Amino acid sequence: MPPSRSQIQPGLTVDIVQKQDQPTGKLTRGVVATLLTNSPTHPHGIKVRLTSGQVGRVQAVVAAGE
Repeated sequence: MPPSRSQIQPGLTVDIVQKQDQPTGKLTRGVVATLLTNSPTHPHGIKVRLTSGQVGRVQAVVAAGE
């Protein structure tokens, strides 16, 4: 189950899956700039924009030092 909106905040490092990578499940790692999903949960993950400008759904929050 992907993390809920309350577990994600700007500045956190996360792994996202971008729209074009959904069939393969390829993850992209980056730092959250803004949260784009307003609902508290989403079955495919909360949509965010990374500081790099990439947009995708959060699959995991990366612990510090990983």
